[in-house]
Amino acid sequence: MSATQKETAQPVKKGSFIQENTKSLAFIAGAIIVLVGIFIWYQGVYLKNRAEEAANQMFKAEQFVGIDSLANKAINGEGGYPGLEKIAEEYENTKSANLANLYLGGIYLRKGEYKKAIDALSKYSATGSPVTDPLALGLLGDAYSELKDYKQAATYYKKAIDKSTNKFTSPMFLKKLGLVNETLKDFKAAEESYTKIKTQFPESQEAQMIDSYIARVAAQVK
Repeated sequence: MSATQKETAQPVKKGSFIQENTKSLAFIAGAIIVLVGIFIWYQGVYLKNRAEEAANQMFKAEQFVGIDSLANKAINGEGGYPGLEKIAEEYENTKSANLANLYLGGIYLRKGEYKKAIDALSKYSATGSPVTDPLALGLLGDAYSELKDYKQAATYYKKAIDKSTNKFTSPMFLKKLGLVNETLKDFKAAEESYTKIKTQFPESQEAQMIDSYIARVAAQVK
């Protein structure tokens, strides 16, 4: 028998990793199978059921979202229906909870509760929507702007603009970015934002008076 064959034929020594951990390895392998099964169930059944439940619970709060006088009902709920805060907390990882955070951010902004708005909007996860994704970022810019943290506001306005190019959110946040840059005395950056509105979104509402904004900052550019 060759040396190699002798080495191969030798039994596993007592105390070796394989011998001492056979049961542990089997347990780990079994645990992985169980966890995969749980994950599949969680994604396919549990989350699906929770998503449907959340959507059913949320419709009442959505009726109050755009009405300032009913903002507290949207947040806290009414008549046995949960408010947006409860939906965002109890139905985490569902589309309804994600949307609830966006709604909450907008409501808190209107109420002047800017730190609460930042907290809610920071929990929003991008969905791939060309409108709501940049809107969430832009609203964060609004909240920081109201808190006079203009550098942070400019950062989020830029993120909102870069996230999606569309005729709804792009000109709106370009104008806000321009105004923030004016406050920061970065007149060249402000001019660039206003000029993009004029050239890329000439039919937008923001473009109607944009020449006066361009002229104002152009006079400041050295």
